[in-house]
Amino acid sequence: MINLSKINKSIEPYINFSEYYEQAQKKNQKNIEAISISSFNKSKQEIESRLVNLKYVINNEWIFFSNYQSQKSKSFESHSQIAALFYWNSINVQIRIKGNIFKTNKEFSDKHFKNRLAGKNALAISSNQSEKINSFSDVKTNYKIALENNDKLFQRPDYWGGYSFIPYYFEFWEGHDLRLNQRKVFEIIDNKWIDYIIQP
Repeated sequence: MINLSKINKSIEPYINFSEYYEQAQKKNQKNIEAISISSFNKSKQEIESRLVNLKYVINNEWIFFSNYQSQKSKSFESHSQIAALFYWNSINVQIRIKGNIFKTNKEFSDKHFKNRLAGKNALAISSNQSEKINSFSDVKTNYKIALENNDKLFQRPDYWGGYSFIPYYFEFWEGHDLRLNQRKVFEIIDNKWIDYIIQP
């Protein structure tokens, strides 16, 4: 689930997002928090995509968490613009977002880490995300060692924390029969949100 308790409902695309989210919730949408994040790795000259779990929308910040030494983090450091995508099949809606990404403040990341399950924290502590390892049994061994170290399970390591992105573009796509799909765009132009319809 995504915590939308502090979402900025004075901005029209955020209102639209909240309404679609509620519709998908009522339809028992699985993995409703799953969002695809695409980024550009400047050093590799490659575009990469992955699914992450969006945890919060606070005012205009969209927040998920990751290892700061992961491949995605290297991409974010080399190029701060990202594209994001939700698809909720229960209501046949996809939501495309473009935004700029940066690290969430440390205090917020600390608070979130302290409230997580011990098992999740053990994995965050024990895993050098995306790095090569000899075998999966080594992953499990490292995890078990971290899980048994109770003193550190709720102390956030410096290499793990939140990422926030602030959108400047939304497209709300509603799928309909015969591909008569409805597409509404919101984007910031001259520091103001404008909206328009685009063809299917």
